[in-house]
Amino acid sequence: MQKIYKVFLVVFIVFTAINIYALDWQSDMLSEDNSKFVFSIASAVIGLILLFVLHTWSKVGVKK
Repeated sequence: MQKIYKVFLVVFIVFTAINIYALDWQSDMLSEDNSKFVFSIASAVIGLILLFVLHTWSKVGVKK
């Protein structure tokens, strides 16, 4: 993995972990207090998926 992909991987994982920690588990997941954290977690997961897609595409073009 290239260094830039590793940096973004760590950023997205830390971002997801912080938002999971900040959730209020006693209330509803889509309550007003939790909605910002749920959407933030969703965007971090989408970022992780896109990161792995971009990494896979970068390996496709490399000749051995």
